[in-house]
This record gives sequence, C-alpha cells and structure tokens, in this order.
Amino acid sequence: MMNNKFELYDQFAQIYTVDPSMFEKFDVKRGLRNADGTGVLAGVTNISNVHGYLISDDVKVPDEGSLLYRGYDIYDLLNVDDPSRRFNYEEIAYLLLLGHLPNQAALERFIEVIDDERDLPDGFTQSINMLDVPPDLMNLLARATLLLYSYDLNPEDRSIEHEVHTALSIISRLPRIMVLAYYAKIARFERGSMIMHPFIPGESTAETILSMLRPDRHYEPEEARMLDIMLCLQAEHGGGNNSTFTTRVLTSADTDPYATYSSAIGSLKGLRHGGANHQVRAMQAEAKQVIENWEDDDQVFDYLSRVVKKEAFDKSGLIYGMGHAVYTKSDPRAVICKQFAEKMAAGTEFERELNLLKSIERLAPTVLREVKGTTKEVCANVDMYTGFVYTMLGIPEDLFTPLFACARMAGWAAHRFEEIESGKRIIRPAYKASFTSLKRLEYTPIEER
Repeated sequence: MMNNKFELYDQFAQIYTVDPSMFEKFDVKRGLRNADGTGVLAGVTNISNVHGYLISDDVKVPDEGSLLYRGYDIYDLLNVDDPSRRFNYEEIAYLLLLGHLPNQAALERFIEVIDDERDLPDGFTQSINMLDVPPDLMNLLARATLLLYSYDLNPEDRSIEHEVHTALSIISRLPRIMVLAYYAKIARFERGSMIMHPFIPGESTAETILSMLRPDRHYEPEEARMLDIMLCLQAEHGGGNNSTFTTRVLTSADTDPYATYSSAIGSLKGLRHGGANHQVRAMQAEAKQVIENWEDDDQVFDYLSRVVKKEAFDKSGLIYGMGHAVYTKSDPRAVICKQFAEKMAAGTEFERELNLLKSIERLAPTVLREVKGTTKEVCANVDMYTGFVYTMLGIPEDLFTPLFACARMAGWAAHRFEEIESGKRIIRPAYKASFTSLKRLEYTPIEER
C-alpha cells in the first residue's frame, strides 16, 4: 500500500460510477442478464444443460431443476441407489470430453491415460513450493497452471492432439498440485510439516486426493466414494457460468490452453462464484454459535430473520446457500449431495449439524417471503451442503474451492474444445460510452489547467 495519499482513493466512486439510468436508457443487459434474471443467450452447446424454469407467454415459471451432461440426467449418471458403483468421476470426464458414455474397455483405457499423466515435470514441485507461496491456494493453482507452460516443449501448438493431451494432463495433475500447494501454504504460514506423498498408481482421482492429503494415507472406501460424488457434481454446469464463459472468452482470443485454464481458475475463486462456499460455511458457523437449540424451528427462523434484516452475520441480508441464477424449485446437485451426506452422517456426531442445515433450507424460503417480501421461488444451492460434506471428510476449508477447480477442469476443457471447433470468432460484446451524446470536450494544455 502506498504511504502517500493518492487522490484516486477518495475520488474512486465519483470517477467510476456510471449513472444507473444510462443502463435503462440504452437497454443494457447488466451482467449479461435479462430483466427477469435469465441469462442473455450467447451461444449454443452440445455439452450440458442447466434447467430451472420454463418460459410461458414470456413469463418465467419455476420448475424442478435438472442437470444434463451430454443429454444424460445427473441422477442417472451417479446412480445414487447403486452401491456397487464406487467411482464415477473418470467416466463423467470421459463423457464430457468424448461426447458419449464409454464401454468398459474404453473407460479402462481412459483411466490408464489419466493415471499415466500424474507425474509432474522434473523441478516443478520445487518451483511451486520454493517460490513465494500466496495465502490463497486458488492463486497458487492458477500460477502453477501457467508454470506448466514452461515445461511444455511446444506450448503454442494449437493442434487438436496438443489440446487434448494438455487438457488430460492438467485434469490428471491438478489434484496432486492442489495437495502440494496446500502443504506448502501450511509450511509457510502455519509452520506445519511439508508432506509430499508420492501418488499411488491405479488410484482414482478421489482416492489420490485423500491418499496424498492425509498424513497416514488412510481413508475409508465410503469416504472416497463421497468425494468422487462431489467431483462429479462440480464437473460441469453449462456454458453460462462465469468461469466457463471465461474459458470460452480466452479460447476465442486464440490464446494457449494454460493461460485459458489459469484464467478460469481465477474466475472460479470469486466470492460470487466458486468462492461462495466460504461465505456459506461462515454463516453456518455463526448459526451454530448463536442458535441455542438447533432443533427449535422458532430459533432457526429468528436467526434467519435477523440475517435477512441485515442484523446478523455479514449484514448483507443474504442467506448464503439459498438461491441460484437458474434453479428455482430445486438444485439437483444439492439434492444429490444431501442424499449422500445423510447416509454418511447417520449415527455420527455430524448428524445434528446436518439437521440444522436441513432446517435452514426448509425455513429460508418462508423467511425470505415473510420478512423480505421475496416473491420468486428460492431453493438451496449446492453450496449449502458441499462445505459440510468436506468437513465430514476432514478436508480443510482452504481446499474447498481448489477441489471445485479440479473437478471443473473436465467441463472447462470440453467447452474450450467446442469453442475451438465451433466458435471461430473472438467474443467481443459492445459497451456504450455514456458521454458520446454530450458535447466534445476541449483539450487544455497542461500549463493552462
């Protein structure tokens, strides 16, 4: 921070505020959103579909949420009621990248390719651990992704072979890089031990993460299964979400894949995007502290009312974990996450907390309607339960959003490939200059000002 006072500090809002009436005057879609909150149509995709409402006579009508990967319903892909299916993430990644479900031989070959790519380049681990480690792991993940460019013998190669190989290598390596980055941060900021387990060939992505993260390398099969489900739920979510659109924008500019995926990680870090899970978990922590009886609906309702009235938590008036840009009646990711969380928490010390979160989900729509006057349908989003699940798995909060990035790499890669093949135009929306209708200003030489 500069020691000397700079005039921009005090005049920032004055200089950079655009008259809100100008947005209406020029019919600007702020945030690329229509007046009813729906997204401005910016492209066509074969990769996935996020459904949460119907349009009837130009009116937005709430509907049960659905999430389709390449046309397949996420409920069917995860086969929630089939305990024999242990790991799905690699199959989901195959589906997103190749466009169809694999047979057993094809899946085994794909898993073998992912497994073969987990090794990191010589000197890479030392580079990310010995350089100044930032306090936020998402910044380190972005930097590490850019650093991989330096180890690529032909990083500017735009051939399909290079694009596919690069994507597969990052999908494979990012979980390892994430765990190494976490321990590098622990060593620097908390004077903890720098644990560097080698990966175990043949382990799934979920198993690799738990095996490398835990000092004793031990995990239960149901824990790896739960983490695998989380990776599947966050692997893809349409072309309109901020980080995937970022992937599309950079790809349309014809930049290299490392710069593209690094930028997507930077977008996902945002507190209005993937980083929102931190706010959700923080609000839940306060609720656990101030609500004396977690099973008393009146006490839970009272706390949520104070949140909405901007009297509790961060005074924003937002109930974090509730509401979504697309989903209205239900978020299928939250539904599935809760189902698995219930099985894992049953009979443990976590069951009581899960019941509190379910009460928040159940009561929040009524609070928003009665206290805030909200008329739109509001459901729990996936963040309501992700942090809780990760806590049950003993995963530190530092890794919540990085895990999201590891999972979403498959979706980002699929959208980059589609933009390469079908976009073929640089994405360039227009901005209207508010001063164009005014009289042109006269330039004054500096000695006369």
